[in-house]
Amino acid sequence: MLADPELLTALHAGDPATLAALFDAHADKLYRLALSLLRDPIEAEDIAQETFVKLMTRPEQFEGRARLETWLYRVAYNACLDRLRRKQADPLPDDEPEADGESLPMPQSFVDWSATPEAVLLGAEVSAALEAAIQQLPESLRAVFLLRDVEGLSTEEAAEALGLSVAATKVRLHRARLALRERLSSYFDPSSVTP
Repeated sequence: MLADPELLTALHAGDPATLAALFDAHADKLYRLALSLLRDPIEAEDIAQETFVKLMTRPEQFEGRARLETWLYRVAYNACLDRLRRKQADPLPDDEPEADGESLPMPQSFVDWSATPEAVLLGAEVSAALEAAIQQLPESLRAVFLLRDVEGLSTEEAAEALGLSVAATKVRLHRARLALRERLSSYFDPSSVTP
């Protein structure tokens, strides 16, 4: 879905009402993405603000070939990566398995997910366990999972926002889901409950 030509015109003209409406619609989503990646509320606020400052000061960089939301995610994600690179000496992990035979984690326990009632999934304890498991994911997997499964972007939109191919996005999403399933399986395993 391409950007509305009227939106592009308003952005290029620097219309404050349009910018305020866009900020209200997208700031929380950008903040959540940045907070998940950086784990620092102050830096996450900075990223959200920097993203909109870039939109206000350089609206010509948004050309309208993609949805504005996707472009905003891309700008915020790149800003997060820049901050992470400055903090870490190690680069983000590669998407391809290493030659030494790196493989996906093997499940240690099997849980019948259909037996978990919906009401349990809505509980605060489950939400806390899920949030903790998401935070344990590597940044590259966490970003894909958040954009695709939490924010509801399509695989193509998430790939574009993260600067990845669709195939790499699918691989990262699959790895994230497997890792989360493994981390949460002990939580939902009825045999692990002590009487």
